[in-house]
Amino acid sequence: MKKQFSLSRENAMINFTMKYCETGEQLLDSYGFDRVITSYIKKIKKNDNTIYRHFIDCSKMEDENELKEYLKDIFKLLLVFEVEEIIRLNEKYKSIFTDKELLIEFIEGVYSFWRKIERYAIIQNNRIGKGIQNVSFIEANNSFTKLVLDTYRRIEETVIGYKHRVYRQIPAGANAGIIVNNIKWDTPDEYKFLCKVPFIEEVILQPPFITYPKKNKRTGAFVETNHNPLEYIRINEEHWFCYPAKVGELLAYVYFHRDFMSLGLTLCNLFELAKVEEYTNKKPDIIYVFGARDGHEEMRTAFYNDKENDIMIGFANYHEDIDYFGYMKKMILTLHNVRMIENEHLPIHGAMVRITMKSGKIVNVVIVGDSGAGKSESLEAFRSLSEEYVKEMSIVFDDMGVLKLDADGDITGYGTETGAFVRLDDLDIGYAYKEIDRSIFMNPDKVNARVIIPISTYYEITCGRPVDYIFYANNYEEGEEIEFFDDVDKAIQVFKEGARMAKGTTTETGLVTSYFANPFGPLQRQEQTDILMDRFFKAFYKNGIKVGQIRTLLGIPGKEKEGPKAAAHKLFNLIKG
Repeated sequence: MKKQFSLSRENAMINFTMKYCETGEQLLDSYGFDRVITSYIKKIKKNDNTIYRHFIDCSKMEDENELKEYLKDIFKLLLVFEVEEIIRLNEKYKSIFTDKELLIEFIEGVYSFWRKIERYAIIQNNRIGKGIQNVSFIEANNSFTKLVLDTYRRIEETVIGYKHRVYRQIPAGANAGIIVNNIKWDTPDEYKFLCKVPFIEEVILQPPFITYPKKNKRTGAFVETNHNPLEYIRINEEHWFCYPAKVGELLAYVYFHRDFMSLGLTLCNLFELAKVEEYTNKKPDIIYVFGARDGHEEMRTAFYNDKENDIMIGFANYHEDIDYFGYMKKMILTLHNVRMIENEHLPIHGAMVRITMKSGKIVNVVIVGDSGAGKSESLEAFRSLSEEYVKEMSIVFDDMGVLKLDADGDITGYGTETGAFVRLDDLDIGYAYKEIDRSIFMNPDKVNARVIIPISTYYEITCGRPVDYIFYANNYEEGEEIEFFDDVDKAIQVFKEGARMAKGTTTETGLVTSYFANPFGPLQRQEQTDILMDRFFKAFYKNGIKVGQIRTLLGIPGKEKEGPKAAAHKLFNLIKG
């Protein structure tokens, strides 16, 4: 990114490497402030705002550009002089102070407009410019926040003529910051257009981190194509970033357009950010290009198995409808799962937890279910019920994992994510807010509001845990909370059918089915997955692994809270013995 500042789709990119302001005067003289005040004036002009018409009349300016320069001059003077002194300096400023209330309203409006923008600070750590090289990024962002607050307060307090009595230390600087670097990697010719995109080396979040994607649901499954969707794609690398993610045992390069910055940075709460030495000069297992323009007006998502280069390829074109984190997360997991199927491992859409009782007993439980089935909710209810008897609960995976069958017939479970992407409504009241210092909230005021919370370590999800119980999460049917299947064919039938009551997490409604409750890989590779399911389920029974279903009742109106709790209570008694 060569610009000091960019503003697009309510996203502000502040390039600390190119320009770092240390005084109020520098801030008001900056290109970034010019863009912000210009955008705000255009906004109030469009709305035929009283303030705009008043300022045009009393300043005698002809258009918004002249008005902008006039107001910037006043703001700079207010940093140094009192109102009476400014008027004595130049009579042309007298009229603007005839209605101080409107001027204060404008100052508050610009400040609020700035704070509603999603703000991202960027440092390019291998470049030398008029920036903040060799200065702590965290310290720099804290100083920038203080500078914005101090400048805003000094201007407003000078106008009103007295100091405020209540000060709120609001995060008025960057919501998040990234350090990026230009990394060389083993780039096949087909993907040379990506080689200049900077890699994210570090991420700094300013909690609470709240974003407002344009969409809050995902539609359908991803389609596999027989041609590379990146074949004719070209990008402006100045507008792109790469998040190098460790997805289970795989290395993924996730490229995203700056307009989808909030989705790209949210990955840090879900997938482990790879170290520089883990991806320098390395060819990835997965490449996902999110938000590239391809000439199509409709939304397009697709994936491709590049066998020649041994890379799974994902693509989502630039479209407002992809502005939902599910399109970022689920495509990455689809690519992971297809690779796992090809390696003869069984992808699991569900949750796995390692439970260590205070008695010393250790049990590993897998719950399989599609979105909204109640798998995560039941485990969270279990956590709250069992504090007296449980020493520790470790999450192996919360949404997507993989089971591996070794040469000795032993089955172990592995995770893909170190975090969880869950519905806010389905958590215990207040739980997400207890974790507010680590959480990322998405559309908290809307239906299907989401929170992304770190829940595990990379070691825990990749060390491999044996399986003791595997349940299908039945969210639509009342009955015994836990039921075991004596017949392997019956078990395969229930798991393969993947029935659930849709919970509004996607555009589906009513009682629906999804092959093996997993539209992210197994659905696209059913023939291969059928063989794997037969092999693994026979191994479950041979190894004495208990196979059944757990009735969460999450899809039954009025049972959303009590259902998972009852299921958790039954599971707790089962484990306690």
